[in-house]
Amino acid sequence: MERKNAWNTYDGKELQRLAEVTEDYKRFLSEAKTERECAALAVKMAEKKGYRSLEAIQKEGRTLRAGDKVYAVHKKKLVVLYHMGERTMEEGLNILGAHIDSPRLDLKQNPLYEEGEMALLDTHYYGGIKKYQWAAIPLALHGVIVKKDGTSVELSVGERPEDPVVGISDLLIHLSAEQMQKKAAVVVEGENLNIIAGSRPLSDVETDGEDPEKKEKDKIKAALLKLLKERYGVEEEDFLSAELEAVPAGPARDFGLDGSMVMGYGQDDRICAFTSLLAFLEAETPLYTSVCLLTDKEEIGSMGATGMQSRYFENITAEVMELAGGYSELALKRCLQRSHMLSSDVSAAFDPNYASAFEKKNAAYLGRGMVFNKYTGSRGKSGSNDACAEYMGALRRIMDGAGVCWQTAELGKVDQGGGGTIAYITANYGMDVIDSGVALLNMHSPWEVSSKADIYEAYKGYRAFLQAGWQEEA
Repeated sequence: MERKNAWNTYDGKELQRLAEVTEDYKRFLSEAKTERECAALAVKMAEKKGYRSLEAIQKEGRTLRAGDKVYAVHKKKLVVLYHMGERTMEEGLNILGAHIDSPRLDLKQNPLYEEGEMALLDTHYYGGIKKYQWAAIPLALHGVIVKKDGTSVELSVGERPEDPVVGISDLLIHLSAEQMQKKAAVVVEGENLNIIAGSRPLSDVETDGEDPEKKEKDKIKAALLKLLKERYGVEEEDFLSAELEAVPAGPARDFGLDGSMVMGYGQDDRICAFTSLLAFLEAETPLYTSVCLLTDKEEIGSMGATGMQSRYFENITAEVMELAGGYSELALKRCLQRSHMLSSDVSAAFDPNYASAFEKKNAAYLGRGMVFNKYTGSRGKSGSNDACAEYMGALRRIMDGAGVCWQTAELGKVDQGGGGTIAYITANYGMDVIDSGVALLNMHSPWEVSSKADIYEAYKGYRAFLQAGWQEEA
C-alpha cells in the first residue's frame, strides 16, 4: 500500500499556495523559538483574525454565540482558542492539539561562574537530546528574567546579524583519543554542557577603588555581570527567577538544492502548531465548536501547570461553556467524551542513511503528506492511545474526500524504541483522538528537516478535519 508523493499532485495554483504557507512557516519558526514566544505570536495572529481574550469577554458580561472567537492564555506558555459553532458544546468539540515546547538547554538557577579565564553558564538539558549535537554550534539566548520587584526583562541575544552568539566547546580531534572511545551518550556529558559566555576581564581602571583581594578574583565573571547590569538592569541574584533557554542561533532556511525542504530549530512540534493554527484561523463558522490547543511541557511528560496533565484545558472549556449558556458538570463530561481530536506531533521520516532503524512498510516518508499514527507507545504499545478503527475509517473518508495526501506510520521498528504525544491524556475523557502530524529528519536535533509538501498537506488536512461533521461521521 505505497502512498503517492504529494509533489506529483500539484498544479500551478497549489504550488503557489504551498510557497505562501511554507514561507509563513519559516518566519514563524524563526521568530518563535521558545514556548513563551510561540504563545505570544499565536495570540498576535489570532487577534488579527478577530479573536478576543476570554478574560475580556467575562469582564464585559457577554455571552458567547455561534461565530464568536475567543482565546485564553495560561502562564504565557499555553494557548487555547475556541471558534464557537452552531451546535451546543455539549454535542462535542473538534480539537486540533499540538505542543509548542521543544528540546533545548535551560540555564540553571545559579549558572554563572568563571574558570580558565572564561565566564561560563551552567545548563540543564530539556527533553530528549543527543548531547554531543549541541557542542561547537552557535547558540542564542532567549527568555525572561523576573526581578524581585516583579518587573521582567525579555531577552533575545544571538538572532540578529549584529548580535554575538554563544556556544559550547568541543575537544579538538588532536587530543580526542580517549574521548573518541566513549559511547555516544557520554561523549559530551550533561554536566559539561557549559556555555562559554565571555573572556574579557574588568580592566584595572574599572576595578579601581575595590578591595585588592576582590580585584584579582573572577574579573571576567564580574565584567559579564557589569554588562548585564548596564544593558538589562539585572543582578546575579535575578538568575534565581529567570527562564533562559539556549537554542540554535539563526533563522529557518530552505534545505536541499531544489529548495523542497525546510531546515530549522524547534519543528518538533511547532510545525504542527503552526499548520493547526493557520488552518484554524482561516476557518468559517463551524457546525461544531472548534478548538486549537497549543500546550507546553510535552517533551518532559506533559507535567506541570502548563502541561496537558494540568487539567487547564478541561477547566477553561468549562468557563467557555458557562458563557455559552450550557454548563453543568454532566454537560462538560458529555462535551469532552463526544469530542474528536487530532493530537498533532511529528513522526520520524525514513532515513536511508539509517535504514536499519525503520520497518519500511510502516515508516513515514518525506513528501508523502501528513502522517497518522493509529498507535504510538513503545514495544508492546506501552503508553499508546491506539485510536479506534471506526475513527480511522472516518478520517480516511474525510481526507480522501478533501484531496489530502496522507500516510500511516509507526515510530521505527517495534523493539527499537518509541514515543507518543498528548493523545493518551485527552483519551482519558473518552473522546476519539489519534496521533497525527508531519515527518521529520533529524528529530530532536538542533536543526530538524521537513518537506514543504508535508507542511502544506498537514495544513490541508487540518482544514478538512475542521470542516467535517465529525459527530455525524463517527
